[in-house]
Amino acid sequence: MSENDLKLDEFAQGEGALPEASSAEDKTAPHLAPVFDVPVNISAVLGRASLSVAQLLELAQGSVLELDRKVGEAIDIYVNSRLVARGEVVIVDERLGVTMTEIIKDGEGAA
Repeated sequence: MSENDLKLDEFAQGEGALPEASSAEDKTAPHLAPVFDVPVNISAVLGRASLSVAQLLELAQGSVLELDRKVGEAIDIYVNSRLVARGEVVIVDERLGVTMTEIIKDGEGAA
């Protein structure tokens, strides 16, 4: 860690702390600049399946694995293992993508 880096507890109390935001107008991109480079893992979960080890070992190329979702049902979008949205699979320039159709507020998506 370099001398310019702040620990999390120092950041909240020090000069580099984000200013208190009093309105939506104050929550602009420049205020979020310190977190722009923080890496996050995003997962789009099409569905889940539960298998025994024996069933898993029987899978081969071309095997079909039945998931717990129906065709057209929304998929779950996780950021750092936390459910944040639901969406639909789309194709963009011959690649799969996800369009968010619903943002999950804290506690709403708990299953």
